[in-house]
Amino acid sequence: MKLLFSLALATVLITSCTSYDKMNTLTKQEKQDGWELLFDGKTTNGWHTYGKTTISGWTVKEGVLHNSGIGSDSGGDIVTDEDYDNFELYVEWKATKGSNSGIFYRVDENVTDVIYKTGPEYQLLDDKGWPTKLSSAQYSGANYDMNPPVGGEVKPLDEFNVTRITVKGSHVEHWLNDVKVVDYQLWSQEWNQAKANSKWAEHPNYGMAKKGKIGLQDHGGLTMFRNIKIRKL
Repeated sequence: MKLLFSLALATVLITSCTSYDKMNTLTKQEKQDGWELLFDGKTTNGWHTYGKTTISGWTVKEGVLHNSGIGSDSGGDIVTDEDYDNFELYVEWKATKGSNSGIFYRVDENVTDVIYKTGPEYQLLDDKGWPTKLSSAQYSGANYDMNPPVGGEVKPLDEFNVTRITVKGSHVEHWLNDVKVVDYQLWSQEWNQAKANSKWAEHPNYGMAKKGKIGLQDHGGLTMFRNIKIRKL
């Protein structure tokens, strides 16, 4: 009986280790296709706090990147060291009860004091547990306060969601769990009108950069990230 128990335990441990080892890695095909890891599963190398040179508040636990869970409007958001113009970004993320976060792109640190006044934001939220009424452009997958997500749905809080963002020139797509939920053209007449009717109307630098950093938000409540990778287009 002890031998059978030991074999069963060893099987569980091996399976767990194998699953863990597969996180934050690239397949041979992905490497050939030009994918690069933005998170190595062990450190925050390649990232820094917006407007600073170091990182505080973010931790890595068992291959998963955690924000502080107590973020605010400024101070805890992180960005990549490298700038990107045209790309496909893949991120797996998991919300917790009451959490509010986001993924930013084409972020320019040189034009404003906080991240959300520069790069567009792919919204991440505890959609189903949020305590107050949300506008249509505040749900997960939205281009925050600009373009509502259509047709997507977040997974239960104990499961990871899959986000893909493609940016090529002025064309942007947001995908949530294999469903395209947002499709828009930067700087178009429709985009300009949406901006004029949003909270970004008084922020001239919002969404204007043609190249910039990828950012992760530490806004409030714990959000977790893994398998963050990018392919230049």
